[in-house]
Amino acid sequence: MSDLTPQSETPTPTTDKITQAARETIYLCNFRVSVDGEWLCLRELNDISLTPDPEPAHEDPKDPIAIERLNLMNMAKLSIKGLIESALNLGRTLDSDYAPLQQFFVVMEHCLKHGLKTKKTFLGQNKSFWGALELVEKLTPEAGEITASVKDLPGLKTPLGRGRAWLRLALMQKKLSDYMKTIINRKDLLSEFYEPNALMMEEEGAVIAGLLVGLNVIDANLCMKGEDLDSQVGVIDFSMYLKDGGHSSKSAEGDGQITAILDQKNYVEELNRHLSASVNNLQAKVDALEKSNTKLTEELAVANNRIITLQEDVERVKEESSYQLESRKALRSDSAPNGQALGETRKQLKEETLLRLDVEKELEVQIGMKQEMELSMKMLEKDICEKQDALVELRAQLDDMRVINQQLSHKSQCADASSKQKSEAITRLEEKINQMTGTVKQMETSEKHLVKQARNLNSAAGKLLQLQQ
Repeated sequence: MSDLTPQSETPTPTTDKITQAARETIYLCNFRVSVDGEWLCLRELNDISLTPDPEPAHEDPKDPIAIERLNLMNMAKLSIKGLIESALNLGRTLDSDYAPLQQFFVVMEHCLKHGLKTKKTFLGQNKSFWGALELVEKLTPEAGEITASVKDLPGLKTPLGRGRAWLRLALMQKKLSDYMKTIINRKDLLSEFYEPNALMMEEEGAVIAGLLVGLNVIDANLCMKGEDLDSQVGVIDFSMYLKDGGHSSKSAEGDGQITAILDQKNYVEELNRHLSASVNNLQAKVDALEKSNTKLTEELAVANNRIITLQEDVERVKEESSYQLESRKALRSDSAPNGQALGETRKQLKEETLLRLDVEKELEVQIGMKQEMELSMKMLEKDICEKQDALVELRAQLDDMRVINQQLSHKSQCADASSKQKSEAITRLEEKINQMTGTVKQMETSEKHLVKQARNLNSAAGKLLQLQQ
């Protein structure tokens, strides 16, 4: 099984789109991309004896579509890993001219283009992944800001350019992994844009979405004004991923420490983000409870005013009733010729009595409502106190997490510095070894000359002895 490395050719002005397309799809035809530690291997399919995997028996190991998916997944792994390592070694915010970042977007573009359905239009056939990315806005409302920004960017005329701009904005927002997981989980919607055996419809898409989580540690500042995203040619540069394995074992221990520190940093940042979300939710609940408390207070004040009004009405009805009774007694003491007036007076008295009973009933109802409101007010105040205590505790935990995050960042910087010092020490030792090797060779050469001279002296001494005899 032979490892093949792609031979880089110097581009000439006569290179046309057909040659670029042939380079672009080289890994989809005659080679399989595989990862062996720090090595990128391109193996020719004719030299590989494929054996069936212990996985599903219905999959053909020689299926070119499956090989394409595997190659794209391996390229995505290498691109993401190389981007994270180089960005951390660089130690600054990445910009649009950074070569590993450009290659990452090219690989992501190939992954999103794999298995796209061809749509026929008046101008011909069109294959674009922009339609699939627009689904994120429907599934995740917070992604609407990115989509609106892409549509407002001047100079973007094609769906391909909009898709490339969307990938860059999602990376800067550190939400690319979340958005990819969102659309991959809705294969019923993706089936409108992709074939059933496309990368986004298979397990490789979920693996790539999981790998994108590591990019949340990278800070990128990409300026897309003046950048021609519509006519760029996405060609994967394999030479960036061909590494010399001789130096990989020198910094293995330092890389392991840095990886552990970065894992801790990612965990703390994720926990910090969840705690911030919890604090925001609790703050929103406290605000809602305060608004509800204010509303209930206003309703209680209105009810108190209503009760006072009803009490005044009851007093007035009582006074009118006593006045009617006195009038009735006065009428009785007078004479009985006014029977009709007496009947009207009795009727009016009965109505006033019924009105008084109604007012008393309404007063009792208002008093009961007032008691219920007071009870609910007490419960709301107790709930608000508990929420405020929880909010204080969560803020304290958030401050602790920030301190831990700063400590881990300091440890990461110290580990980077120690790794650089070790690398410099190794370089100096190699130079000393080379110098000592040269010195040893010179001493061996001088030793040979001395031995030769001694032999010549011995032979001359022997000749002198013979002459003396």
